[in-house]
Amino acid sequence: MTQTAHSSTPPGKQMLSEQVYAHLRNAIMRGDHPPGAPLKAKQQGVSLAVVREALVRVVGEGLADRLPNRGFAVPSFSDRRWQEIAEARRTIEPVVLRMSIERGDIDWEARVRAAHHRLVRTPAYAPEEGEYYTDAWAEAHRAFHRTLLEGCGNHALLETFDRLWTASELARRWSAHRNADRDGAKEHRRLEEAVLARDADTAAAVLAQHLTLTAAALTDASGPAT
Repeated sequence: MTQTAHSSTPPGKQMLSEQVYAHLRNAIMRGDHPPGAPLKAKQQGVSLAVVREALVRVVGEGLADRLPNRGFAVPSFSDRRWQEIAEARRTIEPVVLRMSIERGDIDWEARVRAAHHRLVRTPAYAPEEGEYYTDAWAEAHRAFHRTLLEGCGNHALLETFDRLWTASELARRWSAHRNADRDGAKEHRRLEEAVLARDADTAAAVLAQHLTLTAAALTDASGPAT
């Protein structure tokens, strides 16, 4: 009888590693570290190995860079990766959305409506969370966009969405910070309406424009995107 292999990492160390990772990830997402800022591998009371493990994890999520002979840093504000991620999302997500509209059932429609309602009713900003989106709004935003695509029924495509979403989350928050006048609520409402009307052409076009505006806000050095 095959026995289940036990993790070689002691439970206490694994818990500490998760705590350091969560703290580092949240700090980056809150904007505590500006674009291009170095991320130190040293942290008081924590071993170097644990901190480096956390840094490697955030690198894997696209939230930090590992620089040759220079340690780790928050991605540069003008890094080309954001445009590449936006291009990948504009290419993939409208196609998956069309599949969702074609395949999604009435239960999927109900989830889309509920996810949009939660997004609308969740405050995007809170003084105690700084000048970027709140964690609650960010999660509601992710859930809405993912729910739109879940009608496709293809787990491989949804996993691709999950990876691209995480990689673009920091860029999206930077975009919101630079373009406070953007009416994201109107964009989301138009998207929900087109999806529930089963208007695949309009929904795909609205989603592509929504993603394009986020990318544009990061490259327009002169001011907010229009």
